[in-house]
Amino acid sequence: MKSLLRLIPCLLAFGLARAADAPAQRPNVLFIAVDDLRPELGCYGKSYIKSPNIDGLAKTGIVFNRAYVQQAVCSPSRTVVMTGTRPDTSKVWDLVTSFRAALPNVITLGEQFKAHGYFVQGVGKIYHPGLNDEATWTVPWEDPKAPVYALPENAAFSKALEDDDVYPAAAAEPKAAKRKKGEGKPAKVPSVANSRGPVSESADVPDNFYEDGKIADIAVADLQSISQRGGPFFLAVGFRKPHLPWVAPKKYWDLYNPAEIDLAPNPFLPEGAPSYAINPNDGEMRAYKGVPAKGSIPPELSHQLKQAYFAGVSYADAQIGRVLAELDRLGLRQNTIIVLWGDHGWKLGEHDAWGKHTNTENDTNAPLILSVPGMKNAGTHANGLVEFVDIYPTLCDLAGLPLPAHLEGLSFKPVVSKPTIPWKQAAFSQYPRAGGKTGAGQLMGYSMRTDRYRLTVWVGRDDHAKVDAVELYDHQADPQENVNIAVKPENAALVERLMAQWRAGWKGAMPASTHS
Repeated sequence: MKSLLRLIPCLLAFGLARAADAPAQRPNVLFIAVDDLRPELGCYGKSYIKSPNIDGLAKTGIVFNRAYVQQAVCSPSRTVVMTGTRPDTSKVWDLVTSFRAALPNVITLGEQFKAHGYFVQGVGKIYHPGLNDEATWTVPWEDPKAPVYALPENAAFSKALEDDDVYPAAAAEPKAAKRKKGEGKPAKVPSVANSRGPVSESADVPDNFYEDGKIADIAVADLQSISQRGGPFFLAVGFRKPHLPWVAPKKYWDLYNPAEIDLAPNPFLPEGAPSYAINPNDGEMRAYKGVPAKGSIPPELSHQLKQAYFAGVSYADAQIGRVLAELDRLGLRQNTIIVLWGDHGWKLGEHDAWGKHTNTENDTNAPLILSVPGMKNAGTHANGLVEFVDIYPTLCDLAGLPLPAHLEGLSFKPVVSKPTIPWKQAAFSQYPRAGGKTGAGQLMGYSMRTDRYRLTVWVGRDDHAKVDAVELYDHQADPQENVNIAVKPENAALVERLMAQWRAGWKGAMPASTHS
């Protein structure tokens, strides 16, 4: 009997240790994606934007001021986040290629959590439409359908816009379906003006008339059912606004007076940049009715379009608020990691352009907010350079999961603990283009953002030694990237120094403390 009594403390200690290691004790993850969201929010210092729920989340977490996507278009950017690999590894540079073609056995972010005892569920836009990855989820991913437009005069366009990401018509690239699997050529974006429905709509309808409201409905219900299951969960919720078309209930439009909205301060192309770096006539927005087929957008229309975009931001913010409120109501917040990210930025008249699809700061810098239970630095901002390829390893690190060997990012957990520390020496993005003076035909622009500079090198897709053009912008003197100083002879030594850093690539840009 005495022997048994002596064993009891040992057994209790063993049981407690096992309980501490059990998956049920690990933090939950609420993973929120927002489409086409610029870092133009209240928590980013833009008080004129009505984003109270995202701002409230920021007060409980950390805001990354300089987070960069690896390609400023939906599918490539989302593939980076979900696979932890860069576009040249996944071979996803377009809107039609699945990463499974090049990486059939890659472990997605959801799969990694699922393999370690998490219930993994998704609703809304996480992967690009038509490219959902079934292996990611514990239960089938959900995507509610809703009319695109509410007003009777616009409703006829809804059926033609079931996928509001493939533009400017039902197929962005008619020959895409005939490609060999995994070929991965960049999707063409032909300028088919006014081939789609109205660019915007303000209708006096409830939030869940449109799709994002329905996504919030499902996410709330999912939280309720998940809370009854027990064990840790990973819930991914993807909101589509403020993606085009800019439709939102009227009450969100009423938050903004278009006459009081400032227009872009630099409605012109960068001086000295190659002609293909930015396309002011990008076909995405031009495909919608109410937008000129080409040329500069008139000021009056620009005010209205920015109001429409801002209304979409506030509409998405309200749906995010509903999900966060349910998380609180269920008592789950104190053990839930929350990450909110926009898949890339968006130009609203900067450089005379409207859309993404470039390597500019406007498009590659995107919002990233992370809230971790018990964090000591809640409500702070971090200025260190981080990349979206880092989100996968960071979430695993915070949840205590091992990191798969294929990851090409770095956990920024140390920044969460100490937001003021310098981090990566550079962040990398890229974007494909056709043309060029070297005869390369297809080009890839590889962009490197350092603490002070942005260097973009345009090379042949099949021959990176063939340099077609170089762009260099000094963010200390020119934060809007209006003057390409790479073409100025006096900057030759600076260009060469940055080119050497660019050639070292992302592996050479890790924080000094991580170098062996």
